[in-house]
Amino acid sequence: MPIEITITNASGLHYRGKPQIEAAVSRTFKSQKINTARVDIVFLTDAEMKRLNNQYLQHNYTTDVLTFPLDSEPLHGEVYISLSVAKQQSEEYGVTLQNELCRLCVHGTLHLLGFDDATPAGRQRMTDLENRFIGAYER
Repeated sequence: MPIEITITNASGLHYRGKPQIEAAVSRTFKSQKINTARVDIVFLTDAEMKRLNNQYLQHNYTTDVLTFPLDSEPLHGEVYISLSVAKQQSEEYGVTLQNELCRLCVHGTLHLLGFDDATPAGRQRMTDLENRFIGAYER
């Protein structure tokens, strides 16, 4: 099994950039010498993200991205993204929605690969890697 990326839009909102997202996530895996992996990316509504965040992390609010590792050999995980939070963040950061979705998908993939953003140094490392893997995008 090569790198397998599935994207499901369960949000009811529209987005573009599926090929760019797939390419950025693939670059992320390959940068860590991962040639066999599966990631299922799901775009959700805020209400559903809030429910997942509450159920699994006991946080009673919505969030932009949640990552759930499922298997380590071969690597398999799920990345959930609130499409409306991504849209708000793209406007706040002055980037396209496609850019923000790529960033969030890469961010979730980095978590699957073991990266952590719990410290300032970890956050900076992840941001640097996100910038590297979505570098093809125009701001």
